[in-house]
Amino acid sequence: MTRDEGRIEVPEVPAKSYAFELDTFQQKAVECLERGESVLVSAHTSAGKTVVAEYAIAMAIRDGQRVVYTSPLKALSNQKYRELKEEFEDVGLMTGDVVINPSASCLVMTTEVLRSMLYRGGEVMREVGWVIYDEIHYMRDSERGVVWEESIVLLPDMVKYVFLSATIPNAREFAEWVCKTHNQPCHIVYTDFRPTPLEHYVFPANGEGIFLVMDRQSKFRDSNFEQAVTVIADGGGAAAARVANRARGDDGKKEAVNQDIFKIIRMVVERNYDPVIVFAFNKHECEKMANSLHKVDLCDEDEKKLIDTIYWNAMDSLSDEDKRLPQVANLPNLLRRGLGVHHSGLLPILKEVIEILFQEGLIKVLFATETMSVGLNMPARTVVFCSPRKFDGAGFRWITSGEYIQMSGRAGRRGKDDRGLVILMMDERMDPPVAKNMLHGQSDTLDSAFHLNYAMILNLMRVEGAEPESLIQSSFAQFQNDRALPGLEAKIVEIQKDRDAVKIHDEDSVDEYVKLKDGLDAMIRERRVVTNTPTHAVPFLQPGRLVRPGEEDVVWGMIVSFERIGGGGKSGKAAYGVDVLVRTRENSDGKTPLSSKSKNDRYEFLNANEEDDSSEPRVIRVPLEQLDVLSSVRVYLPKDLHPREARDQCISSVGEVIKRFPDGVPVLDATRDLKIDSENFSKLLKRIDGIKSMMKKHPVASSERLVEQLSAHKRKRELSIALKQAKKNAKAAAGLIMRNELKQMRRVLKRLGHTSAEGVVQTKGRVACELASVDELVTAELIFNGMFKEVDVDMLVALVSCLVWREKSRNTPKLSEETAEVFSRLKDVARKVGKQMMECRMSVDVEEYVEGFRSELMEIMLAWCKGNKFAEIMKMTDLFEGSIVRAIRRVEEVLRQLSDACRVIGETELQEKFTIASEKVKRDIVFVASLFL
Repeated sequence: MTRDEGRIEVPEVPAKSYAFELDTFQQKAVECLERGESVLVSAHTSAGKTVVAEYAIAMAIRDGQRVVYTSPLKALSNQKYRELKEEFEDVGLMTGDVVINPSASCLVMTTEVLRSMLYRGGEVMREVGWVIYDEIHYMRDSERGVVWEESIVLLPDMVKYVFLSATIPNAREFAEWVCKTHNQPCHIVYTDFRPTPLEHYVFPANGEGIFLVMDRQSKFRDSNFEQAVTVIADGGGAAAARVANRARGDDGKKEAVNQDIFKIIRMVVERNYDPVIVFAFNKHECEKMANSLHKVDLCDEDEKKLIDTIYWNAMDSLSDEDKRLPQVANLPNLLRRGLGVHHSGLLPILKEVIEILFQEGLIKVLFATETMSVGLNMPARTVVFCSPRKFDGAGFRWITSGEYIQMSGRAGRRGKDDRGLVILMMDERMDPPVAKNMLHGQSDTLDSAFHLNYAMILNLMRVEGAEPESLIQSSFAQFQNDRALPGLEAKIVEIQKDRDAVKIHDEDSVDEYVKLKDGLDAMIRERRVVTNTPTHAVPFLQPGRLVRPGEEDVVWGMIVSFERIGGGGKSGKAAYGVDVLVRTRENSDGKTPLSSKSKNDRYEFLNANEEDDSSEPRVIRVPLEQLDVLSSVRVYLPKDLHPREARDQCISSVGEVIKRFPDGVPVLDATRDLKIDSENFSKLLKRIDGIKSMMKKHPVASSERLVEQLSAHKRKRELSIALKQAKKNAKAAAGLIMRNELKQMRRVLKRLGHTSAEGVVQTKGRVACELASVDELVTAELIFNGMFKEVDVDMLVALVSCLVWREKSRNTPKLSEETAEVFSRLKDVARKVGKQMMECRMSVDVEEYVEGFRSELMEIMLAWCKGNKFAEIMKMTDLFEGSIVRAIRRVEEVLRQLSDACRVIGETELQEKFTIASEKVKRDIVFVASLFL
């Protein structure tokens, strides 16, 4: 894969000369290119990877070859087109909605466009000598990563590659895959060297200064870190309150963060450490923090004039109406003070003008979400993290070392700064190992996110000589799977050895006893289903009542509060969450303490009288149906549980109750208190008592070694389950991955008429091939069942918006009767498709699949098609302007795809209708040209 055939010098007249001396890694990469061999350049942000890409382009043009430069985002493609156009004359751009100079020697495009070109064939792909993949680590993206794999596999073997990536630990594995797939060498040029070293600081909440915790030699300063944590601990109740407030969405925490941000910004600017990027983890936080700095002004009068000139020149392409939009009109107030925001909710033209102003040094402080850390050439001197935690959809977690490296990499401008500063704001205790791993850990590995989709299968079935199986076989996912097989086989032997080593005294009797216990546990769960229904249990969920929150008989806590948390899903029954104060020990995954939204599997429950250094009273959210029993005892509960002393006092009260009732804390009687009058329930209680009696009389129950025997049995059972799973994994790894899934998906295509019984792609399948960015099956059904023909052009656009929009929104316009009827028909089509998938044994929840099609944009799109101004449609929703623009652009893109699909099958009338719809949508600020073009 890598070899050294002696130093190969760059030719006397290199393809491109630079005004500076190349770094070693750049020099090595250029040597590989001149040798006509592929290269993977894996280096930190701002290390200078672009130099290698530029040399490859210059070399291809010199040698009369065409070169493709792919990027993950349209915005990045636009910016890259502008940069390359200044460097090389013969450059074109293809991003789906924009095509400039498609016959150019160097074509900049999104990876999706490259994949489409490969499926369709054409002159361009026959002339390409080099393909440059920028940000190749995007391949691990769960939704879009598969596009990278498809395009790499589908490219001809004679094409050579330049892969540009952030540092990835498994670069060798990726390069080996490319070697195997295309039968050519792929060299790795990997450097951990950072031209501008970083210093990492912690700013403790309510603190007055920063602590250096990792110096530019990457040495972790334990004593400084402990000092910072001490400052947080001294904040005591305030810090605990902030943690609780984060879970409950209160404003108290935000106010404290805003004050701390003000301190940091003042310190950074006073010491000339700007420009600074402040990373927040949601759009609203970015806006609120920027707007809270209303006293900060970092620009002189000349800079203010220059900002105004650049800004309003950029806005010249907008209509007077659009210039009055709140986002457009209000932003200059922020920018003129040297502040900016950058997130997906901004109008695209505003994002671009902010990028230009930041690159020109006119924005000193930029509040951004983490998406800005991908690709855009926007280095700063200082990076600030407003929190070490982020919400990932399930709960708050520490940011990973990979995420930290990606974002902190923006600090330190090459050639301008002697060092970059990274400041991590902390408002709660973090253990030193967690901090070391975050600051000094590895980048995230490049793991395949390959998955099958219907358009991919149909496209491959349509191309002569191509088969879905061959693409799967050549995928990085299959490669990683095959490499894992020897390890899986070794694991089977190891688990088997460990299982056989577990010896259980009187194993048969212990096994019999455990079966009784399993039966008892199942019946107790059955009992809970009845006792914990809202009708019976809710009247007794008062604060202060003792309760057993889980499986453990000995563990008691007390109810703090409860709330209705939903309609109970498909059953339609109400679901409740109960907040229980209980002594716990935090698991090693570092989850948020004192969070009423926490899942209790993050913690080990302890007895009220059991205490050690790692235990703490915490409020844990427990679903009502998981509560074991409710006690008839209630104790005093203070109003404020934020102080640790208050929680300790409550747990002491629980311990005192346990001591007073040595025979067991009294519980509510099912018949007398909970009013459960059921013969079956009475029988269940008798069976539970019967099994408990049998367990007491069982010979093993009196064994002095019972705890040891049960522990050994549990260990052996766990190992047996692990062994079964390991054998299953090894069996799956031994063959083609996704074989069953492919078989099921082919069956769905056959049933819905996309392919014939012999596997030949039919007319409906040819339509689905053209639909790359929406649900191919449902969209094809809408074409062929005549629904698109029946509705008028405006309603057609509204209907397409349901295929595009997947997010939930709290505040959207109510559907009119006509719109609701159209949406209902769409759901019927989706339900039909979902049932076919389920009948073909695919793991799909039909109702969940149907709910994936959303109506939030329908009325908005109808208003847009009727000619309403953008300001008017923004009054109909609480969504960000940028989100609406992105959605309308995607609707227009899908309309173009649908027009192409109708052209393919000769459906001219419908083709014309989609074209008219596309033209109707394409107007005003939503489709204003990029400033980079």
